[in-house]
Amino acid sequence: MKRALAARSGWLGLPLSLPSRPTLSGTLGQLTRRLNHANIRYKNSTAFSPLTTMMQVSALQPDFGVNESLFPALPQIISEDIRLRVFTHRSYFGRPTNVFEDTLSDPSPDNEKYEHLGDSVLQLVVTNLLMEMYPGLRVGPSTKVRAMVVGNITLADISRKYMLPEQLRLHPAQTVTLRASVNVQADVLESFIGGLYTDQGLEAVKAWLVPLFRPYAQTAYAIVRAQHGLPPVVSTDVPTISHDPTSPTSSVGSEGSNNNNNNPGTAGHLALFNQHLQKGSQRVEWLYSDQHPTNGSGSSDSPTDAFGAGSKTTPVWAVQVLVDGEEYGRGRGNTKKAARNEAAKQGLVRLGLQV
Repeated sequence: MKRALAARSGWLGLPLSLPSRPTLSGTLGQLTRRLNHANIRYKNSTAFSPLTTMMQVSALQPDFGVNESLFPALPQIISEDIRLRVFTHRSYFGRPTNVFEDTLSDPSPDNEKYEHLGDSVLQLVVTNLLMEMYPGLRVGPSTKVRAMVVGNITLADISRKYMLPEQLRLHPAQTVTLRASVNVQADVLESFIGGLYTDQGLEAVKAWLVPLFRPYAQTAYAIVRAQHGLPPVVSTDVPTISHDPTSPTSSVGSEGSNNNNNNPGTAGHLALFNQHLQKGSQRVEWLYSDQHPTNGSGSSDSPTDAFGAGSKTTPVWAVQVLVDGEEYGRGRGNTKKAARNEAAKQGLVRLGLQV
């Protein structure tokens, strides 16, 4: 083979130089080391993460009211042993970090395992929250939103608001440096989440994290939506239904119903409403009325007639949604789906959800 190559190189008048195996492996090894070094620096960056590069350079700052009066209170961990471990940094005991596995009789007393657990629990809660808030959001954009919500910068900011870093037990010589570290501040929040999950279970964690991270999710969603070149979603108030028979169309016009149904930011009310009711195994009824003008006034004893009437060629569907026999909302539109979406929007407000 070498002779054939040498002969061919002789025909071309060019010297043949095959790289030796040590040289090739050395080149690959050097390249691998450089990539690994760059990746380590990239992962340790406090300002960026793989999904937030060029997207998030500061913590998300949603509105929690005047003096952050709506910021959820920090729950209490009942077990004193768990709480103590949650706030114990690995530097406090200074155990070696290159150990593969601790013995059952002498487990590591720091908070790293709670932090590891809390990271997974947080990802689960936020992912589920995004699916409930934006059921039509595709996986790619949803992943970007989640990365911003659970990014170290935002988590560190939340941690400082709860004054968690001040409660950390640290090595005396490293206290100032570690307590000011964004990574350490974010880690102790994840550790607290893991400790609370161990202490009281997932429902206790969700009761705290869902109202806490909902405003952060809304802020991140708006940012990612803008990055995709889409206009901001205009939040509209729940329509007020007029019962005045002289102005049956004064509350919500059929044109407005269609516009809401075509808006990707508002068309998901029906799916979100159904999702919440399915969780509670509640019975849902939809009462329709195909309305055509009869005497021009649209008045009737039927409660759905208060929504107004359409033309003979374009009927307006009016609907009431009943949950376990109790009215939760009303809606109207040129299609049944548009009407249901309007009623579902009111139902979400009745359930205490922001729409």
